[in-house]
Amino acid sequence: METTMDTDKTLSKTLLEFQELKVHFPIHAGVFLRRVGEVKAVDGVSFALREGETLGLVGESGCGKTTTGKAIIRLVEPTGGKILFDSEKMGKVDLCPMTRSELRPIRSEIQMIFQDPYSSLNPRWSVGDIVAEPLKVHEPGMGHKEREERVAWLLEKVGLTGEQAHRYPHEFSGGQRQRVGIARALATRPRLVIADEPVSALDVSIQAQVINLMQDLQEEFGLTYLFIAHDLSVVEHISHRIAVMYLGNLMEIGPAEVLYRNPIHPYTKALISAVPLPDPRKTRPDRIQLQGEPPSPLNKPSGCAFRTRCPYAEPSCAEERPPLLDAGSDHQVACPIMMRE
Repeated sequence: METTMDTDKTLSKTLLEFQELKVHFPIHAGVFLRRVGEVKAVDGVSFALREGETLGLVGESGCGKTTTGKAIIRLVEPTGGKILFDSEKMGKVDLCPMTRSELRPIRSEIQMIFQDPYSSLNPRWSVGDIVAEPLKVHEPGMGHKEREERVAWLLEKVGLTGEQAHRYPHEFSGGQRQRVGIARALATRPRLVIADEPVSALDVSIQAQVINLMQDLQEEFGLTYLFIAHDLSVVEHISHRIAVMYLGNLMEIGPAEVLYRNPIHPYTKALISAVPLPDPRKTRPDRIQLQGEPPSPLNKPSGCAFRTRCPYAEPSCAEERPPLLDAGSDHQVACPIMMRE
């Protein structure tokens, strides 16, 4: 698999920007359901997504990467911070305080591909109805025949046929269902597509086909992807830049090649060292095994969230959350200790 863009190409225009985004979920307990705490799923994340690029967002399960993606389209409500989107229709807007009616014109510009192709499609609707639904909502003036032609065109773009529009999701394989999900996401000609682990539920051979399809579509339609995944080998192939999250915080962000060849943050090093080798008979001599389990988001450590498992932690790491520091070559790291070395 090859990326459709030159990684070194400078993509200067910012399409989406997170500024100290927070998504906290309250915990209630007792007879009167009093608030007893909160889960800090996303806890002050800041980074930008440039137009035309693929940004891979990676981390362990529960690190907040999916919640970050869902906050963009308000499937979960942000607790604080800003999500700035450069809309063609409304200019630069903050998505966080907008109401449902205010968001409606922008929703056509931001679409999502969901993780599970089995549960993300309505089993009672035909594939044609599923792909046509966004057109009915966002392009109500489109005629029935024109809509049918658009649906057939979209299905052909993702490797299916127009004749399959009358079939139902249960008649398709997992890879084909995910192609239907991609066609639905492309129906409104979006500028930003949030792909939430789009290939994790598929066989490895099918994963490569779907990844290649997404890259071809990006080149053809000028799409911008936020590609959320936990499989770093997949992310490496499709991403121009990679952001690493841990327990709701951003640990490191930079160009894919730079981050894979020269990871700086201890957590990023451990993640990359855990990527399996293609040959099962070989093992990584540099494998890093972290001690202990990730702390609960209900009781996050003070300061750096990774300090309780970090072999380089110092007493100062408990005082405040480390900022992202410039490591050069568009590479930022939230670890002052490793930056000193």
